[in-house]
Amino acid sequence: MISTFEGSTPVIGDGSYVHPGADVIGNVTIGSGCWIGPGARMRGDYGQIVVGDNSAIEDNCVVHARLDEQTTIGNWVTMGHGAIVHNATIRDWAILGMGSIVSDWSVIGEWAVLGEGTVVTQHQQIPGSVVAVGTPARVLDSKIDEAYKQKWQAFKQVYADLAKRYHECLS
Repeated sequence: MISTFEGSTPVIGDGSYVHPGADVIGNVTIGSGCWIGPGARMRGDYGQIVVGDNSAIEDNCVVHARLDEQTTIGNWVTMGHGAIVHNATIRDWAILGMGSIVSDWSVIGEWAVLGEGTVVTQHQQIPGSVVAVGTPARVLDSKIDEAYKQKWQAFKQVYADLAKRYHECLS
């Protein structure tokens, strides 16, 4: 359900698909070509949420922001099932594993990968092109290489294509 709250109506970009079982409320801007899955909750009720192009917010994810602050999710970001992002910044191409949590004022770098169930604590910075796991998140020695990026670009395209398929199927 897409809902206006206190005069703020979500803005949904061209070609983005928001599942009818998702809630997008208030001051939320979603870029083009995004896929917002069933059960996702994006509450822009007293903070702002901005999502870039071609990002996938999978089933049962939660996105919120603090009063008068902003949660930013970049382009081509994948938020795995049940992930939570609260008042944080997620840079382009990042991957948040299923059930991961990213807390207030944290920054997840470009092409960073959070393993399933990882907890990024307040103010924590995860650099780009690394893998982080655990509670609290710790960066592993491995770096994201070009082969991994190419494989994940294909996986990410699946959700951009899925948004188109949903539009075609439900039109």
